[in-house]
Amino acid sequence: MHFVRQLLLSWFTMLALVGGFAASGWSAALEERLPTCLACHGEKGTSVNTEVPSLGAQAAPYLEIQLYLFREGMRPVEVMNDAMKGIADDELSKLAGLLAALPPPAATGPNDPTRMEHARALVHQHRCDFCHNPDLSGRENVPRIAGQREDYLVKTMREYKSNTRPGYDASMADVVQPLTDEDIRELAYYAARQP
Repeated sequence: MHFVRQLLLSWFTMLALVGGFAASGWSAALEERLPTCLACHGEKGTSVNTEVPSLGAQAAPYLEIQLYLFREGMRPVEVMNDAMKGIADDELSKLAGLLAALPPPAATGPNDPTRMEHARALVHQHRCDFCHNPDLSGRENVPRIAGQREDYLVKTMREYKSNTRPGYDASMADVVQPLTDEDIRELAYYAARQP
């Protein structure tokens, strides 16, 4: 029950903050707006909200692309689309830099050694370690998935597979097509537990 209350409070806080900033035309300095982002994405960029990604230590170019896609409505997530309305390109870049400077999320645990070994093989087999780096830290326009929320990773891979979340290139859709749902859960389990 505490979890449900916390989740509802987070969503109401986020809606109030986003609504307040949208009404003010986002006139406050970027540093003053950062709490709006962190209301959902977590203090210091580590999310505690179901299916909401952690943003800490993401590569700034990746974040800037995502913020642009939200602003332009090319990535339809209503809350984010509304939050990015009217943000100039240079502000998107600065906001991405602020978020990228947050510390990386901590790896979750505990680890089941058998699952970790099986998932490590899947990571290599499906080339996750090629684009996202061997340590899954991401780079440039490829997101950090190490330490990311497990539920968010499962949701994202399922959306790529069903093509309800098109990427800005076709590589993720190609990579996830042969994955079973069990593979998706195993990959998410592994990535979430990486430092």
